[in-house]
Amino acid sequence: MTRLTASFWVAAYRKRLEMQGIPCFVVRHGDDGSGAVLVKLNTLDGQATVFQRSFDLMTGERAWIVLVEGPEGECDAACARQSGFDPDIWVLEVEDRAGRHLLDGDGLG
Repeated sequence: MTRLTASFWVAAYRKRLEMQGIPCFVVRHGDDGSGAVLVKLNTLDGQATVFQRSFDLMTGERAWIVLVEGPEGECDAACARQSGFDPDIWVLEVEDRAGRHLLDGDGLG
């Protein structure tokens, strides 16, 4: 299976969100080719959730899992720590009061 570059995936994801009227910002631009992506969902009430893509070794499936959730400051600190471990990582911030992130949609796994 052909793997999409990180920059292509980010552009497609942002477009999908834009079509639903959901703002998404690139907080940290990672490696265009192979950078991992963190998605921070900010519900604009002081709370947030950070998602990271995980690989299930048993099924071979990719899925988005929660890295951390809670106060926005704690989520920002977790993103900063991950950026310290991985200089190629992307960090996206999605802002939606209803908690929509669309990561569970087709083709985003």
